[in-house]
Amino acid sequence: MVLYIKEPPDKETLNKIVKGLEDPVEDLVRKDSKFKKLELNPEDYIDNPQNVIEILLKHKQLLQRPVIVKGNNAIIGRPKERIAEFIR
Repeated sequence: MVLYIKEPPDKETLNKIVKGLEDPVEDLVRKDSKFKKLELNPEDYIDNPQNVIEILLKHKQLLQRPVIVKGNNAIIGRPKERIAEFIR
């Protein structure tokens, strides 16, 4: 387990997650109140790994979680029922 606030993923780690992600890349970015406060446009992240990585490097709190990585594959663990199937 990695505590993303204390140990935020670096660019290399985010690249690995993005490359192996089974979910749409834009789902890595939380569209919460901080996202709205920053006046970000959700469409800027659709199918755009570079934009996703850049925003997550600048604003680690926007990382959707949990992100589960197994080998070269990754998923967003929501709903939580996905996690058990993925780690088998």
